[in-house]
Amino acid sequence: MAPLSVLYTKIDNRPPEIIKSQGNYLETSDGRKIFDASCGAAVACLGHNDPRVKEAIVAQLDQIAYIYSPFFTVPAAEEIATFLTESTGGAMKKVFIVSSGTEAIEASLKMARQYFTELSEPQWQRTRFIARRQSYHGNTLGSLAAGGHKARRAIFEPIIAQNVSHVSPCYPYRDKKQGESNEEYVARLAEELEEEFQRVGPDTVCAFIAETMSGTTLGCVPAVPGYLKAMKEVCDRHGALLVLDEVMSGMGRTGTLHAWEQEDVVPDLQTVAKGLGAGYAPIGALLVGTRVAEALAKGTGSFTHSQTYQGHPIACATACAVQKIIRDDNLLENVREQGAYLEQLLKERLGGHKNVGDIRGRGLFWALEFVKDKTTKEPFPVGEGIAQKVHLTGLQKEHCVSVIPGVGVADGKNGDIVQIAPAYNVSREDVERIVEGVEGVINAVFP
Repeated sequence: MAPLSVLYTKIDNRPPEIIKSQGNYLETSDGRKIFDASCGAAVACLGHNDPRVKEAIVAQLDQIAYIYSPFFTVPAAEEIATFLTESTGGAMKKVFIVSSGTEAIEASLKMARQYFTELSEPQWQRTRFIARRQSYHGNTLGSLAAGGHKARRAIFEPIIAQNVSHVSPCYPYRDKKQGESNEEYVARLAEELEEEFQRVGPDTVCAFIAETMSGTTLGCVPAVPGYLKAMKEVCDRHGALLVLDEVMSGMGRTGTLHAWEQEDVVPDLQTVAKGLGAGYAPIGALLVGTRVAEALAKGTGSFTHSQTYQGHPIACATACAVQKIIRDDNLLENVREQGAYLEQLLKERLGGHKNVGDIRGRGLFWALEFVKDKTTKEPFPVGEGIAQKVHLTGLQKEHCVSVIPGVGVADGKNGDIVQIAPAYNVSREDVERIVEGVEGVINAVFP
């Protein structure tokens, strides 16, 4: 066997080799056909190997493969940017196209800072950000600083920016007090954010950044009604921006193209990625709201940031094709319909399991949180590796279903979840296959 040259997640532990993908299935070199109930990392929202996307990629290759966006533009970039702004009803005015969600977050941090430098001089002192614990916004140093994932931050703490502070996430399963109404819970979280503004100095804060619907570090937690609106009210009170990270939850995953459409709030800046290009090409985007876009237009007239592959023609053409398929195949309605069926089956089949503490989600974005005791909600110690056990058990030939593991949801260290995030075009039969497979895996891990 040849030396293992790839730097794997576990350095010398080679993961299963995928030799073919089609529809919802991944075929391994040893003959397994794994149902991809996670879309990789909630990315492959059309499933695998859609010929319409491949045709669009080849057509773009026949025209032009690469240009440097600061010098030139291409029709595909103009088309996907126009689609994105129009999809917000014009609330977001400009689009900056990058190659990943992390890059979109980096751009959002820079854009938020630059916005205040475009205003009168007293605003230049704004250099701070407020984010949430048990959050994830990417793995570069800037985006890592914004995130609240303890394990991913740990060894890099000495070299990441110290201008970000963190408040509580919106996590009713663990943090809502007994007898507390949704309104009272939202008011408490809003007060905590207000207190953090006051602690660091309200005139020093550029933005509050949050996932519209939490990803793997908390596990598909929908915002309590009114929560994001209340957070924006705090930001508006102090002139700060609201940045919503929809890298995982956006572009249809929760049943609407933008997750914030269900929250009665419009962000000042928004990031998208995974469902934008469905994994056929690396692409992400920063959507810039009216307030920020107009400040730049009236000020320097440019964004002090660029990247080699921004607005990549092939990635843009890919995203255009993916979004047309989502529209033409009426997939957002299917996400809502099959998402409701997935919720029903998960709760019927696993809601009573002694180690399934919570089942939560929206659209085709669901998580199961595992506990040692359902009454006390005591999490499993991180050393037991429960989420990873569930994931790896699912890949075995007797189950052949892939889910996304997550750890640290309870307190940043302990607490395990798995996410289920299948393709937008799944059928009722597919949903039944997923739930049957996940139930078998959980019964195997928790005999």
